[in-house]
Amino acid sequence: MSDSSGARRRVGRNTLTVIIIGNSTLARTAVVKLLERELAGWNLIDLVSTESLDRALGAEVRLIALDLASRAVESASVREDLAAIAARFPDAPITLLSGTDDAIIARQALKMGIRGFFSTSLPVDIALAGLRLVLAGGTFFPQLLGAVTNGANEHSPARNGAEKSLDDRTQYCAIAGFTPREAEILAELQSGCSNKVIAGKLNLSGHTVKMHLQHIMRKLQAQNRTEVVARLIQRTAGGHDASLT
Repeated sequence: MSDSSGARRRVGRNTLTVIIIGNSTLARTAVVKLLERELAGWNLIDLVSTESLDRALGAEVRLIALDLASRAVESASVREDLAAIAARFPDAPITLLSGTDDAIIARQALKMGIRGFFSTSLPVDIALAGLRLVLAGGTFFPQLLGAVTNGANEHSPARNGAEKSLDDRTQYCAIAGFTPREAEILAELQSGCSNKVIAGKLNLSGHTVKMHLQHIMRKLQAQNRTEVVARLIQRTAGGHDASLT
């Protein structure tokens, strides 16, 4: 259902539903198209604003995604939107769509009870893994992953790419007994790299990368790359594994 395009989707009480709210028609449409493939059979409702939320009353809403649209997360308009959502769907987890990866903004969102923070710079595989993580009851804040695991805060000096990669590999080795090579591949996988790119960066054959990924999936009890990322993020953050019922 869209309050701008006139598209119709059936809203049923027993149909699992995701609501996407944002002023940008292009952004909403892109998210809906992506979720139509990922959540086959689900009801997807896209709205221009929270003023149209009553159209979704009666639906089995499992997640609401709100586009910040360049607004500060603690701005009056965002707080009004969150209040409107909570009044109608108090049990539905709320995620934010943002054009920035700012860890301070992500931390503010976490303190406000937001369950996920998705920036436009995220690779699609990681974004979908995060979506499933939230739907499974977890939280998704990749911007805060280092802070969660290393006790850092927004005042800590930023790490450069090499330092972050080294920290990631060290964390991964401790999570599920990964070998140093598997940890290297995991660090590249979480950055959204394909098998071919990983092979080139680590000077490995495609067959070797595939073999290591199979070992990684077995250790994490994952079925595919998306599940690997979801379980990895959750384990690194000290939570439970992500799975949908």
